[in-house]
Amino acid sequence: MKRLAIFGSTGSIGTQALDVVAMHSDMFCVEALTANNNVELLAEQALKFRPKVVVIANEQKRVELAERLRGTNIEVMAGEKAICDIASMETVDTVLVALVGFSGLRPTKCAIDAGKTIALANKETLVVAGEYIMGSAKEKGVSILPVDSEHSAIFQCLNGERHLEPKKIILTASGGPFRGKTREDLKDVTPAAALKHPNWSMGAKVTIDSASLMNKGLESIEAKWLFDVTPDKIEIVVHPQSVVHSLVEFSDGSIKAQIGEPDMRLPIQYALTFPDRVASPVKPFDFMNHGSWTFEKADRETFRNLDITFKAMTEGGNLPCMMNGANEIAVAEFLKGNLPFLSMPDVIEETMSRCTRLNTPTFEDYFETDKEARRIAREYIGSFTKR
Repeated sequence: MKRLAIFGSTGSIGTQALDVVAMHSDMFCVEALTANNNVELLAEQALKFRPKVVVIANEQKRVELAERLRGTNIEVMAGEKAICDIASMETVDTVLVALVGFSGLRPTKCAIDAGKTIALANKETLVVAGEYIMGSAKEKGVSILPVDSEHSAIFQCLNGERHLEPKKIILTASGGPFRGKTREDLKDVTPAAALKHPNWSMGAKVTIDSASLMNKGLESIEAKWLFDVTPDKIEIVVHPQSVVHSLVEFSDGSIKAQIGEPDMRLPIQYALTFPDRVASPVKPFDFMNHGSWTFEKADRETFRNLDITFKAMTEGGNLPCMMNGANEIAVAEFLKGNLPFLSMPDVIEETMSRCTRLNTPTFEDYFETDKEARRIAREYIGSFTKR
């Protein structure tokens, strides 16, 4: 029985992970759950799965959570340090990191330091500090198993191959809700329209990143570190049906693809049960219901974030970190209605041009870079909105 800690249990990935756990209660035991603000759902999950400890990141909500769990023997903790503390619990084998954005970096490091297996659903951790994180994992002998559907697909295609370095990794993208749109079409796009993803049910931040194709850029950087490939070996192809989750081309010209329903419970379960495959809560794939598949080039002129992310990936250092921080601010301001959709890349590029460059950042340098990038992005957005 695998003993799990789920960081971000009330989000989209966390709730679907608990669906998998519920179906396989003979395989998994939930030891710890964490959430950022959602006290009500966290308490509901705790009462159902009975972990030893729960953590609410917002320390002001600790009392409310404790009150909801009064009469149980579940320990209630609060704050970022508490999340890191449970990463080292002796009773935890695997940590599912499903936190949103930069917030996943330090808890992932803590879990690696404690020697836990990592099921990683937080791509920003590798975007920001991929070299450091993968180096630490290798040093500690820790496995990092990808949860994103695209990286899970690549991982599955590479599994069993004698020569692991592929000729090419092909990441598929749905194209999001604005596939085929021009810059003129997107001039006045609203947050509500950007949140209507055609295929996937995800949190707001990831959905906006998908609409801007930033998500595919972030996934490219994550793939570089997970699979130890150079940027020139990563290709992005738009596949609107979202049933071919990604592909790998080998030196002999053969291509492997991983195919399945667009349901995140599949890659979540594979990460948690690896190397085994077990029955899934997802309906079986029926080729007759998916008769027509298409593949297109990504529109890099309209969706400029792709070129920005490849620039950051190629130049390295702390450039991906500043890019990520600026993007998180830009997405938040777009969702509030304070920034036009097409202006998000401008914010990111401006931030990258003004932030302090470091070629060999330390772990703590990433936090300083993130702080600086967010400050510059906010200042630029403030000046932008006053024009």
